[in-house]
Amino acid sequence: MGRRFLQQRRRDPYYRAAQDQGLRSRASFKLADLGRRFPLFHVGDAVLDLGAAPGGWSIVARECVGARGRVVAVDPRSVEPLEGVEVVRGTVGDPRLVARLGAEPFDVVLSDMSPRISGAYATDQARSVDLARLAFVLAREVLRDGGVFVAKVFAGDLLGELESEMRPAFERLVRTKPPASRQQSSELYLIGLGYRRGGPPAERAP
Repeated sequence: MGRRFLQQRRRDPYYRAAQDQGLRSRASFKLADLGRRFPLFHVGDAVLDLGAAPGGWSIVARECVGARGRVVAVDPRSVEPLEGVEVVRGTVGDPRLVARLGAEPFDVVLSDMSPRISGAYATDQARSVDLARLAFVLAREVLRDGGVFVAKVFAGDLLGELESEMRPAFERLVRTKPPASRQQSSELYLIGLGYRRGGPPAERAP
C-alpha cells in the first residue's frame, strides 16, 4: 500500500470508527446504513452473505436477525470464525454451491463482492457487473418469495442493462450509495425488495 493511501485511510472517520469498535471492516457501516433506510432484515431471518471476507457484513446481519436467525457467510478465502455465523468456503458461480447451502430458502441475499482492480475502469466495471449478475442468479435459486437482494456494483454504461435484467424479479428495485462509501468511489448498491419467486425469468436488455 502506498503512503498516500495509508494517510487517507487513517483520516477516514469510518475506518477509525471500525478500528475503535473492533469491527472487521469499514464496510459494516455501509450495510448498517442500508438497513436503516430500507427494510432489509427482520428478527429470525435467514441471511446469505456472498463475498463475506473478512466478515463485516455478516456481523451486522447477525446482530439484525438475532439468535433465532441464521447467517451463512460464503467466500473463497478463509473467514475467521464468527459466533452465530456459518462459514462456507466456496465460489459464487460454482454449481455445487446451492446444494451446500441446504434446502431452506433465505430471506436475504447480500453481495459485497468486488473484482480485482485492474486500473482500466471499463474492465473493472464489467467485472463488477458480472459478479453482481452471478449473485443475482444464485439469489433466484435460494431466495424465498418476498425476499431481499442487495449487491454492490460499479457505476457505468453496463449498469442499466443489469437493472433491466433484475427489475422483473422484484416489486421494487433501488439504486443507492451509502454515506460510508468513499466519495471518490464509483461503487453503488442495487437493492431488490419483494422478490417474486417463480415469476418471469429475467430478460437481458436489448
